[in-house]
Amino acid sequence: MDHHLINVGFGNSVVAGRVLLVTNPKSSPIKKMKDEAKSQHKLIDVTEGRKTRSIILLDTGHVVLSAVQPETINQRFAPLAELHKELESAK
Repeated sequence: MDHHLINVGFGNSVVAGRVLLVTNPKSSPIKKMKDEAKSQHKLIDVTEGRKTRSIILLDTGHVVLSAVQPETINQRFAPLAELHKELESAK
């Protein structure tokens, strides 16, 4: 699962193994995390000018803003989890 890409909207992808969190952008701690990432130049906006619907935290400390719902992004991990299970059981 480490090298697979997850589409986060508008042709933009992140490496699945680097994603720590996919969440809604509305809570105060998440807003603070977004502001800190912006001040550290670690904020990546892939919304293409649309409303931010999810925030993705990467293990590199980067924060990705996406216009795709968090539920949709999380669903995109499901096939990778199944693949990972199959690979583990084959060992």
